[in-house]
Formats: sequence, C-alpha cells, structure tokens
Amino acid sequence: MKGDEPVDTGGGNPGPAPYDTLLAALGECTAMTVRWYALRQKWPLDKVEVKLAHRKGNPAGGPGKTDIFTKAILLHGDHLTPDQRAKLIDVAGKCPVQRTLEGTPVIQTEHA
Repeated sequence: MKGDEPVDTGGGNPGPAPYDTLLAALGECTAMTVRWYALRQKWPLDKVEVKLAHRKGNPAGGPGKTDIFTKAILLHGDHLTPDQRAKLIDVAGKCPVQRTLEGTPVIQTEHA
C-alpha cells in the first residue's frame, strides 16, 4: 500500500494518509469487537457502523497539542434493548486497538 498526505497539506495523495489508516484500524477493531460480543450473547445486532475523526487540539484548553479521536457508533438492530445497547457501547471502548492508543506503547526502531 502506498500512502501520503493529502494535496492540501503538501502531499501527493496517491493513497490514504497515515492517520486515515490508523482510523480505519480503530474503526474496524471497534466494529469487530462489538459484533463478536453481540454474537456471543446471541443479541439481535444486525449491523454496527463506526464513524471516526482525528484532530490535534487540547481538550483542557491549555498549551500543547494532543491527538483527539472522536468515535461515533451506530447500532442497527430493532430488537436490541436499551441495556444491550449500553453494554455494546461499553464493549466498543475495549477493542485492542483503542486500548493500545490509550496506553503507553513503546516503539523500538531498529536498523535493518
């Protein structure tokens, strides 16, 4: 896969920007985690949609820039109860990619 930044930020735009790829990983992991949990519980989830955005900012209003990810989850299933919906939203926050982003990962760069 070949990626780059969009033209408006100085890139050539031949493929997705790195943060777009990261958002795709977070979105798919979230959807898979929710679907898996609903299937295990035998709950009537028909489909899950995850909409994501990323920006740099400071949620506390102070100096510095933080990566802010916004995740909106739409659960499709006419027969899901309010409690089931609440649990699925809770489970969505436990996907492995989200846990990695919320943690303190260590990246070791090696010379190949």
